[in-house]
Amino acid sequence: MYPLLLVRYGEISLKGRNRKSFEDLLMRNIKTTLRGTPYGKIRKTFGRIYIETNGSWEEIARRLQQHVFGIVSISPVLRRELELGSIQEGARLILEGLPGQTFKVETRRPNKKFPLTTPEINNALGGFILRSFPHLSVDVHNPDITLHVEIRQEGAFLYSQVIPCLGGLPAGSSGKGILLLSGGIDSPVAGYLSMKRGVAVEGLHFYSYPFTTERSKEKVIELGRLLSPYNAHGSFKLWICHFTEIQKALQTISYPELSITLMRRFMLRIGTELANREKAYALITGDSLGQVASQTMESIYTINSVTNIPIYRPLIGMDKQEIIDISQKIETYETSILPYDDCCTVFVPKNPATRPTIEQALEAEGELDVAGLVEEALSKTHCIDASTSQEII
Repeated sequence: MYPLLLVRYGEISLKGRNRKSFEDLLMRNIKTTLRGTPYGKIRKTFGRIYIETNGSWEEIARRLQQHVFGIVSISPVLRRELELGSIQEGARLILEGLPGQTFKVETRRPNKKFPLTTPEINNALGGFILRSFPHLSVDVHNPDITLHVEIRQEGAFLYSQVIPCLGGLPAGSSGKGILLLSGGIDSPVAGYLSMKRGVAVEGLHFYSYPFTTERSKEKVIELGRLLSPYNAHGSFKLWICHFTEIQKALQTISYPELSITLMRRFMLRIGTELANREKAYALITGDSLGQVASQTMESIYTINSVTNIPIYRPLIGMDKQEIIDISQKIETYETSILPYDDCCTVFVPKNPATRPTIEQALEAEGELDVAGLVEEALSKTHCIDASTSQEII
């Protein structure tokens, strides 16, 4: 019944001279998400995108609603000629079979050449509906059914459903960031929220075999696969950094309470080098303020001091339940709670420092060959396309 799907976007319309580039990127992301799903032409008009559904719109709508950032809402629509009788017939087709006892008509008329005004269209359609469906009555405040009509240059568009979507900015519109991806609940959510603001995300995972198992790495690859549909190009590059020698070195220092602080500093150093190499402009972490010892304000300050590039922490003000709710929504939760430890959980000291200073960290690192350990870890770092589990050369 619905030959078209109407796609609406929000923030993009505020982008001024850059608007076209955002719209074009959104169009590309839509086409990427719909690969393998039958659909017809996609065309863009001012403030709207229309997708020909080839008669079946539900699967197209589901994919767009679940995975495409930058879309505010979508509606299955009928298109009619710019003639009142044709518009009334379209209204009849939409309302037939819909449950409810009350209705209202809402009309937008950007095409000012149409001979009827907005109130006249509402009145003509309202009267027609009352005559055609005697069981319906008008309720302009809280109707069971709202018939939306848009009068545009290219035709009249009618719909009754408005399906909310993810919003945000098109994935890839805000540059690239490196996500420090552990096997826990938090970091995949941080990646998802960064993608929602247009960041093209690549993952960096620290792998400490044999202290962590092959299954722990497979778990993180699966998390990358689950994040892929939200990301730019529908894929997810995952960098696997062999972190074992650094973990061994950290067990030898005279300040065991600082081992988590130093581990995180090593991670940021490696992440910074990778970001510079990959032309990424930020690191992304799953830190939530005060959640664990390495996420106190003092710890974050001391850990941050090893890098000069921005660090995004989308979860910084969230509590654990808020993070869990998002992880369940994006379907990473069940994978995140699989019982395979990562390097952040295996080597936690009994009494980790919660207020470490930069001076203390530098003194402890004086016992280590920091530059050599970072260089070795980077030399053993390789890349996987998490969406296919294939290694990228």
